[in-house]
Amino acid sequence: MADPYLLHCIHRVSTILLRTAFENSRISLEGNLLDRADAEILRLLQPDATLSAGEVAERVGLSEQECKDRISKLESSGIIKGRVTLLDPRKAGTGVTVFVAITLLEHSKDWLENFHTAVQEFPEVVEFYRMSGAVDYLLRVAVSDVDGYDAFYKKLIAVTKVKDISSTFAMEQIKYTTELPLIERG
Repeated sequence: MADPYLLHCIHRVSTILLRTAFENSRISLEGNLLDRADAEILRLLQPDATLSAGEVAERVGLSEQECKDRISKLESSGIIKGRVTLLDPRKAGTGVTVFVAITLLEHSKDWLENFHTAVQEFPEVVEFYRMSGAVDYLLRVAVSDVDGYDAFYKKLIAVTKVKDISSTFAMEQIKYTTELPLIERG
């Protein structure tokens, strides 16, 4: 069995080495310069936000309090927007994904604001993008089945007039992640 004091010393030295490596490297996210420790905290929390500050601190090589402070700073700066629970769409009854491309008739400011407000009211719309190119908007819609999409479609066309709506049903989800890549900037 290893000497507890020796294990403590090894752990302390590795913590110091990790901290030094982190402090000498930075990553840029949307104009925010993060050091390596912040980036590693984000890498750990993205796939599992249930990790305790103590678990994250141990893996990153920080004290628990320093880790808590960093997480709070990441939250207050808006880099961490929130912590959520991800559901299995099929088990939640919304296993059909539909991508809806919308082309508008009109582009006035008032019309766009009304359209944005109307679309945001639909719980079936889980993502909503304004696009460049031939399509004005792209929605990702989660429904139970084709009948569920048809009901959504009828509600959508009842609240707004558009030039064209084109719907594409996903046959298979090949990749899905909520984890954003953290790219090191030199």
